[in-house]
Amino acid sequence: MKTFALGQKRGLFLALGVAIGLAAIPSRGQSEGQALHVFVGKSVVINVQSPVTRILSSNPAVIDTLATSPTQIVVEGKTPGSSSLILWDSSGRSQMLDVTVDVNIAHLRTAIEQTYPGEAINIESDGAHLILTGTVSEAKIAEDVGKLAASYSSAVVNSLTVTPVHEGQVLLEVKFAEVDRTKIQQFGINIFSTGAGNTIGAVTTGQFSPPQLTTNGGSSSSATGSINVPDPLNIFAFRPDINLGTTIRYLENKSVLQILAEPNLLALNGQKASFLVGGEFPVPIVQGGQSIGVVTIQFRPFGVRLEFTANFGKDKVIRLHVNPEVSTLDFSNAAVISGFTAPALSTRRAEIEIELKDGQPFAIAGLLDNRAQVQMSKIPGIADVPVLGYLFKTRSVTRSNSELIVFVTPHIVDPVKGNAIPPLPPANPIKFLDNDSFNKDLPYKPAPGTSNVPGQGPMPSTK
Repeated sequence: MKTFALGQKRGLFLALGVAIGLAAIPSRGQSEGQALHVFVGKSVVINVQSPVTRILSSNPAVIDTLATSPTQIVVEGKTPGSSSLILWDSSGRSQMLDVTVDVNIAHLRTAIEQTYPGEAINIESDGAHLILTGTVSEAKIAEDVGKLAASYSSAVVNSLTVTPVHEGQVLLEVKFAEVDRTKIQQFGINIFSTGAGNTIGAVTTGQFSPPQLTTNGGSSSSATGSINVPDPLNIFAFRPDINLGTTIRYLENKSVLQILAEPNLLALNGQKASFLVGGEFPVPIVQGGQSIGVVTIQFRPFGVRLEFTANFGKDKVIRLHVNPEVSTLDFSNAAVISGFTAPALSTRRAEIEIELKDGQPFAIAGLLDNRAQVQMSKIPGIADVPVLGYLFKTRSVTRSNSELIVFVTPHIVDPVKGNAIPPLPPANPIKFLDNDSFNKDLPYKPAPGTSNVPGQGPMPSTK
C-alpha cells in the first residue's frame, strides 16, 4: 500500500489519456468506488473540485500516481491487474476508485484483421486476461490466433469456435492378394514282382504307397501272385512275360494367386481408419518385481490388417498414409515359457506415404516369403550304389515362395450431399392392360371381369 502527500515532488510527467472530472467528493458512507480502466503504459488525468491532501494506492505494482496540482491526479498503468485508489480532501472525506489496468490490444486487433480478413474474431481485455471470441473457418486459424495473443499476455482465454464445414470423405478400395509360387517336386520308384524267377516281392522306400502283392499258395518252384496297385503314381509299367513291374512318381505342382481380403474403408478427411481380419493369440508374460514368476496372458493380433490416414484439399489431390500388414502364426519358431507354447509371427509389413488423384490406383509388391523343405527316404546299402542307387531313393522337395501384393484405389466421395434430387422410381416396362379398350373390337362382348375367350372364368385383376 502506497500513500502520497500532496506536497511531494516527483518531477515532470506527461499525462496521456482521458480526463475524468469529479463533481464532488462523496461522504464516508460510500463503499463502492467508480470503475476506471487504463492501458499498460498509458495514463489518465483525474480532475477533482476539492483539493486532495492524501492519495493511497492498494497495489503500487499495478498503477503509479502523481499529483500535479491540488485538484489534478495522474494515474499511470504499469502492469496488467487491478488496484484501489483512495483520495482524501482537507475535510477528511474520501473517494475510492477501482482501477483496472488492461493490456493494450489495439496492435493485436490490427494484426489479426490484416492477417485473417473476413474472420469474425472479437478480442476483449480484462486486466491481464485476453478473451478471444467469435467463429473462424478452420481450426488452424483458431490455434494461430491463440499463439499470436499469447505474445501479448500469458493469460489467454481462447473461446473461438470453428464453423462446421461439410467435406467429402475418402473411400479406400483395397485388395490383399497372395501369389503363391510354391513348387512341390516328388520323385520315387516302386519295383515289384509277381513271380519273376519264381520270386514274389517288392522293393520300396515306403514314402509312396507300394503295390500290394498276394500269393496263390503254390510251391516255390511255381510261385505266382496277384497285384493290387492302390496308387499307381503317374508312371506304371508291367511286363507280364517276366512278371515284373514298376511304378514311378515324378510330379511338380505349382500354386496360383489367392485373394486374402478385399475391404472397402470409408473415413473423414484427415481421420484414421483401420481394418483387421484374423484374430488374437495368447502370449504368456512372466512378471518381475514383487510378482516375479507369475505368468499373465496378453493377446496379440494377427491376420490381415490395414491402417490408413487420408487428406485432401481444394486441389482434390489425396495425400495417403497407408500401413498394410499380413501376419501368420509360426509354430516352427515357437517359444515355451513356463509350460506355455507361444508361437512366433511371420509378418510382412509396409508403410508408405503417397499422393494420388481421385480413382488413381497403385500397388505394393515384393513382400516375399521364401522357404524350402526337403524330405528324403532310401533303402540302406543298395541306395548308396552309384547310378543304380537312385532307383532305391525317394525325394520330396517343397519350396514355399509366396509374394504379397496390395492393390489400393482411393476415391473422394460425398455421401451427404445437400439439395440432392432423389432418384425416380423405375418405370414399368409393360403398361397395365385396359380391358375395355381391348374388348371393344371383339365380335362378342364378354361380361365385365371375365376372360376374352368364351367358356373361361373371370380374369385375374391386373391392377
